Amino acid sequence: MQSISRRQFLASTVAAGAAGIVLPLINPRAVQAASPSIIRADTRVIDVAGRAAKVFGLVQPDGTHGLVTSAANDFQVRLENGLNAPTLIHWHGLTPPFGQDGVPDLPQPLLQPGQSYDYSFPVATPGTHWMHAHTLQEQQLLAAPLVVTDPAEAGADEQPLVVLFHDFSFKTPEELLAGLTGSAPASGTGGMAGHSMSGMSGMDMQGMSGGQGMSDGQGMAMPMDVNDIQYDAYLANDRTLDDPQLFAVERNGTVRLRLINGATATAFWVDTGSIEGEAIAVDGNAVTPVRGRRFPLAMGQRLDIRLRIPDEAGAWPILALREGSVERAGFVLATRGGAVKRIAPVGDQATAAFDLAFESSLVAAKPLALTSANRNQAVEIGGTMQGYSWTLNGRTWGNHQPIAVRKGERIELVLRNASMMGHPMHLHGHHFQVVAIDGRRFAGAVRDTVWLPPMHEVTVAFDAANPGTWAFHCHHLYHMATGMMTVVDYTA
Repeated sequence: MQSISRRQFLASTVAAGAAGIVLPLINPRAVQAASPSIIRADTRVIDVAGRAAKVFGLVQPDGTHGLVTSAANDFQVRLENGLNAPTLIHWHGLTPPFGQDGVPDLPQPLLQPGQSYDYSFPVATPGTHWMHAHTLQEQQLLAAPLVVTDPAEAGADEQPLVVLFHDFSFKTPEELLAGLTGSAPASGTGGMAGHSMSGMSGMDMQGMSGGQGMSDGQGMAMPMDVNDIQYDAYLANDRTLDDPQLFAVERNGTVRLRLINGATATAFWVDTGSIEGEAIAVDGNAVTPVRGRRFPLAMGQRLDIRLRIPDEAGAWPILALREGSVERAGFVLATRGGAVKRIAPVGDQATAAFDLAFESSLVAAKPLALTSANRNQAVEIGGTMQGYSWTLNGRTWGNHQPIAVRKGERIELVLRNASMMGHPMHLHGHHFQVVAIDGRRFAGAVRDTVWLPPMHEVTVAFDAANPGTWAFHCHHLYHMATGMMTVVDYTA
């Protein structure tokens, strides 16, 4: 990732004026106009721990980062490519008709520099979602919040706060990927080849967290690979804990955190500290509230947490703790008169690896209709750090075997992780329901991205109601880029 001097950063900010290189926080109370909203993929400059970096962004003409719309409106967006390279944006969490999903060559081609494309389709389902490149440009922060508000909650007495987490490297994406594969860096963005080796940033083969292990089921201890990239920084709304975002909140007020893990290769534990929170939605879908102070948030996932601020002056950090490590990002909630203390960007001890305890506790507020599956498809997740190749049913992208479905069917995917890394598995064009974990059936959360720890099995069900050819892949960008992707393909 390109870096510039502090002086250049300050000069560019002044020159930008009101247009703003440093983007304002998305306004959760904004309302979509009848005409298409313009989202422009462009370059911008952010300050990372005192060092300036040129990154990408998705911005409206008024400088707003991302988009808020209402479930009562159609999704009407004009995407403009202001970059000097081809790009395309995926509307993660929405279920558009085939052709408007934003995955290169499925079937839409990449937008060339200067080109634009108009999207229009019903939104229908509210929730916390996001938009991002489906090429390696995602590593360069080509992503933004996409919040769909619920008209039924218009009068809710709560303060919505939107936070997008990232992992960040000053290295190029190509350098990061080359560090994993041991090959020379590639260049370009590629189409579905963008799910190959192009557009990525910062690697660390020493980033594999130690001290984690598990059994292979035969009593043999096996090392568990938690992380495979050591980043230069971890961001919350583009800021590190050296200068975290401060949200003004009211004493005894209710806050709704809309949290998005936009990191490419980092899962986080969300830690609410001394304030107990309620998880009320995952991936934009409501769940029976689950109380706690620490919640897992994998790459691509979203989490809505409701908090009640204490009736006192104070400041409360909300932290995103890197899975299996000590690094962290975060932001601060503060009442008037609250003293804000410095927060170190690293903790005292490494966090645990993700498990399925939280997922097992989730119950969908609006589950799928009860019916038997018409089709049951096993999907084995495989791969190793040796050679850095990641597979679905033993195949990599380009040699993949599509998952065939027919419109009207209830499909169950039995996902088994036979590798020693965790994988956030994401299905496009649909929402699925978690219906079993390690063989135990239950009515779990409705979502679009589910975490698969090593040597575990999760079964998800979805209704084949959106014809097309839809990407199904790991949301660890480098795993997808080296093969862990297939499609769900509707047949006649």
